[in-house]
Amino acid sequence: MEKGVISLLSPLSSLLFKLLPMNEICKLNPECIWKNFYALTQVPRPSGHLEKVQQFLLDFAKKAGVEAFIDEGRNVVMRKPATPGMEDRKGVILQAHMDMVPQKTPESTHNFVTDPIQPWIDGEWVKAKGTTLGADNGLGVAAILSVMEAKDLKHGPVEALITADEETGMFGANDLPENMLQGDILLNLDSETWGKFVIGSAGGIDVTGTLDYKEVETDPEDAAVRVTLKGLRGGHSGLEIHEGRGNANKMMVQVVREAIEECEARLASWHGGNMRNAIPFKAEVVLTLPKENVAALKELAEDYLADFTDQYKNIESGIELIVEEVETPKMEVPVEIQDNLIDAIYGCHNGVLRMIPSYPDVVETSSNLAIIDIEDGKASLKVLARSSREDMKAVIVNTLQSCFNMAGMKVETAGSYGGWDPNPNSEVLHLLMKIYKELNGVDGIIQVDHAGLECSVILGKYPHLDVVSLGPTMKSPHTTTERALIATVEPFWQLLKKTLEEVPVK
Repeated sequence: MEKGVISLLSPLSSLLFKLLPMNEICKLNPECIWKNFYALTQVPRPSGHLEKVQQFLLDFAKKAGVEAFIDEGRNVVMRKPATPGMEDRKGVILQAHMDMVPQKTPESTHNFVTDPIQPWIDGEWVKAKGTTLGADNGLGVAAILSVMEAKDLKHGPVEALITADEETGMFGANDLPENMLQGDILLNLDSETWGKFVIGSAGGIDVTGTLDYKEVETDPEDAAVRVTLKGLRGGHSGLEIHEGRGNANKMMVQVVREAIEECEARLASWHGGNMRNAIPFKAEVVLTLPKENVAALKELAEDYLADFTDQYKNIESGIELIVEEVETPKMEVPVEIQDNLIDAIYGCHNGVLRMIPSYPDVVETSSNLAIIDIEDGKASLKVLARSSREDMKAVIVNTLQSCFNMAGMKVETAGSYGGWDPNPNSEVLHLLMKIYKELNGVDGIIQVDHAGLECSVILGKYPHLDVVSLGPTMKSPHTTTERALIATVEPFWQLLKKTLEEVPVK
C-alpha cells in the first residue's frame, strides 16, 4: 500500500519541481542577482512581518564580511568600504525596501507569514505561482546584496539602506534616524521600467472614514445572498491608476444601490480590497431581502455583469459577479446608516483627478478607494490619495473628507509624505544617462512618477543627497500577475556596476 502511495506522489513531486525551478532561476544572467533574488523569495516578508527577512539580511552581511545593523526604524543598514584607490569617491547609498505586497489568487492556500514564494520561468518573464512575486522590491534588494558580496567590483564607500514596511506607509523611511547615513548619492532601486530614470515622484496620504453604528435585527423571514465581484486585474494605485482598471468597491456599489432600490435589499456586511496601495480586484457583500425578490436580484446581477463586461472590454477580462444564497445573518446595518454609507461609497472620488499640466502624460493627483470593511457595528473606508503638488494633495483630501463628513463619518489622515521635487541638473543623473547610452546605444528617458517613492522621505532628512531611481522592468506589481522581465536585469546590473566605478570624487 505504501509503495502505491509513493508511486502516485512521484509524478506530483516532479511537477512541483518544474513549477519551482530553483536551478533554472539561479542560472539566469546575471547569476548573482537571480541567486540572491531566489534566496529572498524563500524568506517570508509580507509587510508587517519582517523579522525573518531582517535576520536573513544580517546573516547575509555577516557571511559577506560587511558591517550591518538594524536602525531605530527597523531598517537594515550595511556598509562596505571603498576598494583600494577609490577612497576619495563620493559615497553611494543603494536603497530598496525589504517588504512585499501579499496578494494571492482565490484558489491559493499560500500563507505569506510562513510559506516561501514559488517563482517560475514563463518564457521571457519570471512569475510566481498563485501569488505576488515580490520582485517589487526584491530585485532591488538582490542587486544590493550582489554589490555587498562582490569581490571584483571597483567602488567608493557603499552603504545599503533596506527599508521596512514601505508598502504599508513608508514606516521605515519615516523612522529613519537623522545623521546616520554617510553617503552623498542615493540610488533608489525601486523603479519598474528599464531605461527610465525617475527624478521625482508624488506625495501621498491615507484618508480613512469610520463610523460606529448599532446593528438592528434582521427580519427572520428574509433570505440572504452573498454577492461577490471578482476577476479584476487590480494593480498598483500609483503606476496604473490612469489605465481605467475596474475598482471592485466602486463597481460593487452600483449593484448594491440598485438592489436596495429595486429589490428591497438591506446591507449586512461589506468587505472589499486588502491593500491601501492596490486597486481592489475583489469585493464581497452580504444582503438580506424578501425571499420573493431573490430571483430579481440574480437577474439584476446578470445585467450588471453584462454592463461591466462591455464597459471594461478593452481593459478587463474574466469579470465575475456571483450571487449565492447564504444563511440569513441575525443582524444588519440600520437603514439610515446603510443609505449614508452607500452614498459615501458612491460619491467618493476614485481615480485620476488631474494630470500635470506641464507633463500631460503624467498623473498629478489621484485617489484609490482601496479598502471597505462594514460589519459588526463598524464601518471603515480607506483611501490612498496621491499628488505631486502639496496644494492639490490638500484638495483631494478635502474632497474625500467632505464626502465622508456628509455621511456622518469620522475622518482621519495618516502616513503623509511629500512629493519628490525633480532635479534635472543632478550630477549622478547625467552620469547614469552617459553610461546608459554607452552600454545600450540609445538615450535613457528621464521621468517623474505618480507612484510614491521613499526618496522624498529620505530627502527630508538628508537634503544634500543627489537622488535618482532606476530598476529593471516589472509589470503589474501588487497583483498576482506580477512579473519581472528577465532580459532587463543583466543590463541593469551592468549599468549599476559601471556607475559605481565612475562615481566622481568628493
